[in-house]
Amino acid sequence: MAGVSGLRKLQLGRESTAGTAVAATTILRSKGTLEDAREQKQRNEHVGYLSAIDNSYQPKLAAKLAQEDSEATFEQLLHTLEAGVMTATPTQDGTGSDYIYVYTMATTAPKTPKSYTIEGGDNEEVEEMEYSLVEDFTLSGNAGEAVMHAANWFGRQLTVSSFTGSLAAPSVEDILFSKGKIYADLVGGTLGATVLANTWLYFSLQVKTGFRPVFTGDGNKYFSFHKQVESEVLLDITFEHDAISKAKKVLWRAETPQQIRLKFEGNAVATPGTTYSLKTLLIDLAGRFEKFDKLGERDGNDVINARFRASYNPTAALFAKFTVVNELTAVP
Repeated sequence: MAGVSGLRKLQLGRESTAGTAVAATTILRSKGTLEDAREQKQRNEHVGYLSAIDNSYQPKLAAKLAQEDSEATFEQLLHTLEAGVMTATPTQDGTGSDYIYVYTMATTAPKTPKSYTIEGGDNEEVEEMEYSLVEDFTLSGNAGEAVMHAANWFGRQLTVSSFTGSLAAPSVEDILFSKGKIYADLVGGTLGATVLANTWLYFSLQVKTGFRPVFTGDGNKYFSFHKQVESEVLLDITFEHDAISKAKKVLWRAETPQQIRLKFEGNAVATPGTTYSLKTLLIDLAGRFEKFDKLGERDGNDVINARFRASYNPTAALFAKFTVVNELTAVP
């Protein structure tokens, strides 16, 4: 029968050697479709025809996955962070059932990400993309809604394949904006000490990871290896127009560096650990507010939008860091 969108699926496998395809070990609870991004070119020639001559070639193989905006979870956000920030080693939280994953973005040296093999398709055709890494990703949320997540992956090539069988969709917990808090402190202070209460309405975190494919002359049309160039982290925030946002505007005008923490908590873990008793996502940034927009309006309420640009601050010893706490002993 013809393909049905409801039968689409994305499955992931963590590669032991980058570029060596592996069987999938989990189903990605998201949406997205694989794209064959190979280049095809027409010969550049004059041979006495006003039309093109049927003569083309494919100098480069590449592939992409646009992971569509969908609910972020404490469990599967790990895949984006592993492939887009660094490979993390989880630590058990004391004797608790929770495990702590810490992802620190590169500053003075490149990080080592985990490459993936991704299987995607429907009931009609399945394709596979190896050496898959995340080029950029976003996390965003509105008051009263779930935190949403999207990512753009690149890989070496697409080949016709089949789904690894006997995989069930894993259990996950959605990250909710209403269970989140925002903190802001000066770089000489304590990160996460000062909560900005009753003012935070929206955020969009945009991360360019710096990971890029590198094509060389090595006997293959797909990329040879990856490298990490400069990254970029931007945080757009919507505040109530109140005393808190007015004070932040003063710090923006004074070019005062700050530390910002976004903290989201979920359900209790089975056995509380030494540090955490709830599933948790922390997004820690150092930098400065880059702009404040003119007054906006939301349902008759005055609001103000601001942009924070993360940059390494030596006083805080921080650029951008993600901490995820869940009950997975390892990334599946």
